[in-house]
Amino acid sequence: MEETEEKIRDVHLSEELSKRYLSYAMSTIVDRALPDVRDGLKPVHRRLLFAMRQLHLDPKSGFKKCARVVGDVIGKYHPHGDSAVYGAMVRLAQDFSVRYPLVDGQGNFGNIDGDGAAAMRYTEARLTEFAMALMEGLNDNAVDFRETYDGEEEEPVVMPSMVPNLLCNGSAGIAVGMATNIPPHNLSEVCDALLYLIEKPDCEMEPLVRRIKGPDFPTGGVIIDSFESILNTYKQGKGTFRIRAKWEKEDLGHGQYQIIITEIPYQVIKSKLIEKIAQLLMDKKLPMLNDIRDESTHDVRIVLEPKNRTVDANLLMEHLFKNTDLESRFAMNMNVLDSDGVPRVMCIKDVLVEFLNHRHEVLKRRTQYRLDKINNRLEILSGYLIAYLNLDEVIRIIREEDDPKAVMMKKFELTENQTEAILNMKLRSLRKLEETEIKREFDDLSAEKGELEALLADESKRWQALAEEIKLIREKFGKKTALGKRRTEFAEVSEDIEVPLEVFVEKEPITVILSQKGWIRCIKGYADLNDDFKFKDDDALQIALHAQTTDRIIFFDTSGKFFTVQASEIPSGRGFGQPLRLMIDLGNNDKICEAFVFEPKASYIIASNTGKGFMVDENHIIAQTRNGRKIMNLGEGEVATFCIKVKGDSVAVVGDNRKLLIFPAEEIPTMARGRGVTLQKYKDGGLADIQSFNASEGFSYARSGGVKVETDLLAWLGHRAQVGKLVPFGFPKSNKFMGK
Repeated sequence: MEETEEKIRDVHLSEELSKRYLSYAMSTIVDRALPDVRDGLKPVHRRLLFAMRQLHLDPKSGFKKCARVVGDVIGKYHPHGDSAVYGAMVRLAQDFSVRYPLVDGQGNFGNIDGDGAAAMRYTEARLTEFAMALMEGLNDNAVDFRETYDGEEEEPVVMPSMVPNLLCNGSAGIAVGMATNIPPHNLSEVCDALLYLIEKPDCEMEPLVRRIKGPDFPTGGVIIDSFESILNTYKQGKGTFRIRAKWEKEDLGHGQYQIIITEIPYQVIKSKLIEKIAQLLMDKKLPMLNDIRDESTHDVRIVLEPKNRTVDANLLMEHLFKNTDLESRFAMNMNVLDSDGVPRVMCIKDVLVEFLNHRHEVLKRRTQYRLDKINNRLEILSGYLIAYLNLDEVIRIIREEDDPKAVMMKKFELTENQTEAILNMKLRSLRKLEETEIKREFDDLSAEKGELEALLADESKRWQALAEEIKLIREKFGKKTALGKRRTEFAEVSEDIEVPLEVFVEKEPITVILSQKGWIRCIKGYADLNDDFKFKDDDALQIALHAQTTDRIIFFDTSGKFFTVQASEIPSGRGFGQPLRLMIDLGNNDKICEAFVFEPKASYIIASNTGKGFMVDENHIIAQTRNGRKIMNLGEGEVATFCIKVKGDSVAVVGDNRKLLIFPAEEIPTMARGRGVTLQKYKDGGLADIQSFNASEGFSYARSGGVKVETDLLAWLGHRAQVGKLVPFGFPKSNKFMGK
């Protein structure tokens, strides 16, 4: 009992949780999610490739079942689920996921449509030449090894990585509190940057980026970012690349054509992309498009059939780029484990420097390993030469002496290794033991030894040797090969093409109806605005107007805000519509006071109930978000009330006091935002109505029997901010020009 009590410790739960969660987080970061900057591999990939190498699945050998490989990986090196290991293996074999596949798969390994691979019992695999280059030197003490999880085997800590795999194949992963997303690049261009960095270690970032150019995705596509944007992304180690599908116009004769999409952005599932375009077509959002077909085999071929020969292909594609995954963004985050195992975001130069330092260390270790092997062989050859010159005596000692090893070592001054080699020789080897052959091998190895010692002694020679290695890799996997050709192209798009909405929405006449309770709907065609529209029991008509489905409807509320709604988005049907508040963020205490169809180059007079107002042009009333655009500032108790289109050179205002004032429109200032100026002065009440007109034509008002046009304006002419004169005889009692 006392021993048990001694083992119990009081700890704070929060501290203990913090320690254990941190331990878990670091384990996830280091052992699962982030790649090593030196070989670009995560532990599961490294163990997978090493296990395949141990099974002798090199490119010249036959295939083995993937189940066999996965079994070895999880049994010896990676104590995790088989599905995770097989999933990683499948991705390394997919030429549309990995720029330079590390696994050569045989069988169904999935496709670009998003279909999964067959079960691992049906598929087979072996290593590719690229994977073999990644592991070249494992038998030459190029890297450190460590024990596996059960202590029965050994595995490499990192691969020798003759190829710059991190940049060539990229990587993606999500850890705890951090993530990585590195795009693939072209090996030939990365090698060019490495060679330049060897030549000029203190170079700036720009010449490196000019050689690397940008990502090279396995599915091709077109990167539309400027060089300045790409350079900034590589400098920071973070940023985005915009990728568009590659397309061409195929002539069908007689002026007809069709659009062929031959490459789609990286990691876009083709089947879902086509479904999205087909859905837009069904929703009548693509009136220029007649049909879409997938004629893909191994190569992508998506056919877009335009409505007619007059359709502009560029406009159609611009709309598809904006609304589908034919244009996507790749968010780069070059977060990797450095050579010390510390996660950090690196710029492109840091990544290249880390790779070169790793290769330099590998070169030194392999050179020292080879030198040790040569020294050992030279020692043995020296012993063989002594044995050849004293063959009869050696045979006598072996036959007659009880301890021939000790006698030979003493008599001929041999080392233990030399003596063991002589004693272990087979009799059949004696006839081959010729002095000339021994001397030839001795001389060759001695010359190689001198070269290796010079290499280890001179750092500049080592960097020169590294440059030669990189050139050989560039030759083997470079742009002259089918695998190494650049697939992703570059094309700068200086500014977005503004595409008119009517290009994508069928133009139809509609009548927009807004109720007093704020419910909005539309009906097809131009209905009589005085019709008896149906509403809920406690509701009635507030505003009705004619528009086209391609129009933008502008709403002006009592808080002085403008809102913009696309007419095509207003619900239609036989019901009561939907609350306008679902489409715009209208304040709880605010109401819509005016609504009209947007007109380019138009100007408007806005005014409050107190008679303050100003002009605003069409550039300032369009709201880009549902929050609206605040234009009019209001005082306490003041509300925005009027928004009328400027139709002439004069303005007529009438107050609640039935005083009418007419003055030139030019006296009202044009403002982008503000409270405005006084339009009419009042002792009591406020502004009742406002009208814009041409002085030569006169102003109009409702009168019994019709509309009266008053052309004799002299009695009411004045200047802005005056009181005005009483309205003419017969003016509506509501103090509204049109009597409503």
